[in-house]
Amino acid sequence: MLRSISELKGATIQPLGEAIGTVEEAYFDDEAWTVRYLVVETGSWLSGREVLISPYSVRQPLERLAADPKIIEVALTRDQVQNSPPVDTHKPISRQQEQEFLGYYGYPDYWGHGDLWAMGAFPLLPQPALPDAPGYAAPIRKEVPPADEHLRSTKDVSGYDIQASDGSIGHVKDYIFDDESWAIRYLVVDTRNWWPGGRKVLLATRWIDRIDWAESNVFTTLTRDEVKASPEYDETVAVQRDYEAKLHAAYNRDVYWK
Repeated sequence: MLRSISELKGATIQPLGEAIGTVEEAYFDDEAWTVRYLVVETGSWLSGREVLISPYSVRQPLERLAADPKIIEVALTRDQVQNSPPVDTHKPISRQQEQEFLGYYGYPDYWGHGDLWAMGAFPLLPQPALPDAPGYAAPIRKEVPPADEHLRSTKDVSGYDIQASDGSIGHVKDYIFDDESWAIRYLVVDTRNWWPGGRKVLLATRWIDRIDWAESNVFTTLTRDEVKASPEYDETVAVQRDYEAKLHAAYNRDVYWK
């Protein structure tokens, strides 16, 4: 099912026991356009510390979220989260830091496998994830450059200008992701700063040509006229496959699900 990142904001992370905090934003990697971590504000429990929660720990799919959009269940305990490696979410996070974090929880690296996750298209763990669990097998680690950084904050990228082939069409407002694979399928684009009285539209991440991270610009080969002719995105309605088909047909683009 497709959901928006804004839908997750403020959701309570519910581990095996008491809640640990609420979702503030998400980190995605800029190579595969996939959510890798939820950034969770722990409040007074850990003196305002922010922690990372990996989709590996989220019960798949987000079944509880469908019933209660403000609760996300994770297969963790408070002690595990409290003792996890500290991460400064206000600074870039390197792959080496990620390896330390993933190693602590016994999760495999997600990069270098030719798919979205180590075990395939979904963040599933067929083996016991914790080092003290029976049958645990330590994940194989690959050396990475110290400064190898590929994580981007959804909060920081929100507001980036979207440049079509013939000019700006708006800015990034939100993100639409698949709650099983955690792949970001679309950017929600607010066109009103270009198109007076305009609307929100979806831009598939597959249609992004390049991104200038320094100048905060996202480039696509679509044209302004194509964007105007595309079906409107209604944020109050879940994105369904028939809408996606109409969207791809409007841009004369191949669908991703075949």
